[in-house]
Amino acid sequence: MIAGDNGAVHWSLVVPLKPLALAKSRLSEATGGAMRPRFALAFAQDTVSRALSCRTVRDVVVVTDDPLAAAELTALGARVVPDSPGAGLNAALAHGAAEVRARRPAAALAALNADLPALRPDELERVLAMARQFPRAFLADAAGIGTTFLSAAPGTELRPAFGGHSRHRHLASGAVEIELDGVESIRRDVDTGDDLRAALALGVGPRTAARCATAPAAWGS
Repeated sequence: MIAGDNGAVHWSLVVPLKPLALAKSRLSEATGGAMRPRFALAFAQDTVSRALSCRTVRDVVVVTDDPLAAAELTALGARVVPDSPGAGLNAALAHGAAEVRARRPAAALAALNADLPALRPDELERVLAMARQFPRAFLADAAGIGTTFLSAAPGTELRPAFGGHSRHRHLASGAVEIELDGVESIRRDVDTGDDLRAALALGVGPRTAARCATAPAAWGS
């Protein structure tokens, strides 16, 4: 594995992002249709910026065809690659992983959701430290149904199976479930208004907070 002077593994993260006009459709009821793409971008910006500030993250590769998201996330320091497969979430993740390994065949890599606006770098560091112990490992979402994080050690394929009841699929594929307390910010993906309220309670990043400040009073602030 690629390690720094202190022996910590330096990870490459792959973050998939739909075109903003199509992202977060279930959030429309809470935010309104016009605001939904702006929230999707804010979530991604906060996720990527905080991930990049994690001490054991070397780089973040975002897979997206959205030109605005590409420009904004590049400005934060991410490397953006187009979703050339155009075949859905898991194909995009596999493509991103291949892009990472094309440059660094021995890279430790992990897929990370783009909708983790409450992500805390220290919690991500703990998840990555646990993941380094296994060939493949994953973290279930807050509901215990889906997945927000999937890792692959050097020489191991990512084999993503995100979407819906992905926790079960990742378990069945042989990935080890990471069971840690105190990493709620990495589990808290946002698909609905209730999810966003839960993320706000954890403490979201500045871009999501700014969007909520301009949204209807549904956020209770």
